[in-house]
Amino acid sequence: PELGSLGTNVRVNAVSRAGERLVAVGPRGLVLVSEDLGQSWTQHQTPLSSDLVAVRFRSDKLGWAVGHDGVVLNTQDGGLTWVKQLDGFKAVERIKAYYDLDGPGAQALPEQMRDDLAHMVADGADKPFLDVLFISDREGFAVGAFNVAMRTLDGGQSWTPIIDKTENPLGYHLYSLALAGDDLYMAGERGLLRRWNASSESFETVETPYEGSFFGVIAKDRDTLFAYGLQGNIFRSADRGQSWTHLGVPGEASITSAALLPDDRLVFVDLGGRVLITADDGQTFTPLTGKRAMPYFGVTSAQDGRVLVVGRNGTDVISTPDQPDRTTRR
Repeated sequence: PELGSLGTNVRVNAVSRAGERLVAVGPRGLVLVSEDLGQSWTQHQTPLSSDLVAVRFRSDKLGWAVGHDGVVLNTQDGGLTWVKQLDGFKAVERIKAYYDLDGPGAQALPEQMRDDLAHMVADGADKPFLDVLFISDREGFAVGAFNVAMRTLDGGQSWTPIIDKTENPLGYHLYSLALAGDDLYMAGERGLLRRWNASSESFETVETPYEGSFFGVIAKDRDTLFAYGLQGNIFRSADRGQSWTHLGVPGEASITSAALLPDDRLVFVDLGGRVLITADDGQTFTPLTGKRAMPYFGVTSAQDGRVLVVGRNGTDVISTPDQPDRTTRR
């Protein structure tokens, strides 16, 4: 079915660019595709009814979406059709087998992790994945609540648990993944920030000065990182996470998503309905005004200096300061 020019009153949890196309995901397996930079949307079928909370594309054709019930979906045609690669039942089976939870292999694990894994398996298939990111067409990661973390080396055909590779012994939620050059970062609860070490095949702790949750990381380059999250907090590092500066952001609404625009400006969105843009690495922020204030969950570039935001009440296309509103295209 076609949706109106703003996807009115349809909750949208995340959005990604797929070449010239925009692909958004939401509750009950919702996938929306826009061919006109967010002016109109078409719904496409998925093989499930679980809530989808994140979507990412490697190219204009190849993408993945993840969500509740341990689901991972793959598309190879730019979001028009989707195939389920993983769900919570398969994930629990993989965890149980990989860590040999019914056999002697489990005895080699630290006691806390052994208990956590046993609870994870006993609780069943309801674990939500909260983000997915592929660093090549073959190698990808999916992370989520209670330290659920999986890795694939074959494009998602098979997944291996890396729950013991996250340096997260207390089982904090893992909210998001991000690339900075070749560096892969993972952000989560209680100031958790990790960087993937490809040689040891494990995530290693990046120290941060913050004890609140990080909902995401965005990078301008390999060295320049922005970690953001609870109560409007944004921290910037210019040295690959060795030191951090707290940025003065107005307000205390939690920042949920960020995007790097083609002109190197950064845009942040929050649950208070604010869209903040910075052209000077966070020294100053300019608020942008959309047509429909709502809690925002995601943001991406929509070309021509515009940004597309998604949230509780649908989608909106917002012009940035040096791009005055043009007549809406149909």
